Amino acid sequence: MSPQRRRPNIIFIVADDLGYADLGCYGGRSAAFGQVSPRLDALAADGLRLTDGYANSPVCSPTRLAMMTGRYQYRYRGGCEEPINVHSKGSAVLGLPAEVPTLPAMLRTHGYRTALIGKWHLGYPPAFSPIRSGYEEFFGPMSGGVDYFDHRSNGGMHDLFERESETRAEGYLTDLLTERASNYIRRRAAEPFFLSLHYTAPHFPWQARDGKPLARDTAGGLFHLDGGNIATYQRMIHHMDEGIGQVVDTLRDCDLLSQTLIIFTSDNGGERFSDNWPLVGGKMDLTEGGIRVPWIVSWPGTLAGGQVSAQHCMTMDWTATILDLAGYGVPAELDGLSMVHLLNTPERTVPRPLFWRMNHRGQRAHREGDWKYLRVDGNDYLFDLAGDARERANLAARQPQRLAAMRQAWEAWNATLPPIPEDASVSLGFSVRDMPQR
Repeated sequence: MSPQRRRPNIIFIVADDLGYADLGCYGGRSAAFGQVSPRLDALAADGLRLTDGYANSPVCSPTRLAMMTGRYQYRYRGGCEEPINVHSKGSAVLGLPAEVPTLPAMLRTHGYRTALIGKWHLGYPPAFSPIRSGYEEFFGPMSGGVDYFDHRSNGGMHDLFERESETRAEGYLTDLLTERASNYIRRRAAEPFFLSLHYTAPHFPWQARDGKPLARDTAGGLFHLDGGNIATYQRMIHHMDEGIGQVVDTLRDCDLLSQTLIIFTSDNGGERFSDNWPLVGGKMDLTEGGIRVPWIVSWPGTLAGGQVSAQHCMTMDWTATILDLAGYGVPAELDGLSMVHLLNTPERTVPRPLFWRMNHRGQRAHREGDWKYLRVDGNDYLFDLAGDARERANLAARQPQRLAAMRQAWEAWNATLPPIPEDASVSLGFSVRDMPQR
């Protein structure tokens, strides 16, 4: 059956701060990495893996806002925060406005049941919440990073919610989210559902299943620049991978696997323990390491296995794709483009110009074909990514006309968007440049 005529169940799985090459199927370089992600590697082998897919932002909450709306996040005040932080609690403007049409809200009007299990990070009640933006069910943290054991956010606040009420649950957060997702699938097996499964792994704090709650500073802070290591980070990814495998097994047990489209990605590039090879940079950067992320698509029986695509795309394109596949259609106001063609003919690619901007370091980026225009700290760069994915050879002086044309295209795109507000926050978070002396 043609995918356009199917009304699949849809599971959209989002990792948090996963590096481009953290998974075995994306070229993890050590032998250990080959064992970190066997279930995700299997999904890629049985489906489609994209090599040139991007996040809408190199930081979490702007990407999540784009995913929810299918539009460039900069169109909304909350999308200009880099990212929304815990100090915005109680704000009536820093979040995803309840009146904005969202992916789950549109699917819900089209007969889908909807749930978010995992990280929200798009504002706090009473003004904002998943329940106010289209999800019938919600279990998870409202903020960014939380302790995996005591479920407290930076600042010491308890942050685990059932709908809009605080709840308590014992256990390692990654496992709690997996268990909830599996239970949801069993409960909704008889009707089409859209499940957002947004793990916090492998976002800091770096705690594996054999760890314990963190000691905090006097303000309850989670920041621990002297904490973590690669081995713990890899175990965190493996715990998430095990959970995704459990979700797949639940689908199989419920005879739903062939009726379910599974999409996996990360909200942005990796942090300091991530493997981004061969890319440079990471979270908070518009270099490739900050925005190019894994994209894996699986739909057994509809999407042939072993497919690899170089199609350029970004987060909001999969919002449009989901709406298209669900039979809702793609609203004209969306900035995202449907990628349904990949499910029919994965080898075919279509032109997809991509644009980004960041208040942090005055960054801007535009990809057109193999070429990328980048500005950082007032300096302009031009890279041919086909031969220089590592962005080491600046061709700006050699190709001034191409540079000027791409800069003009970026400026024309930027003129269609509201300016970044002067009071928008910039948080360095845990970029790859973070050092203990900060």
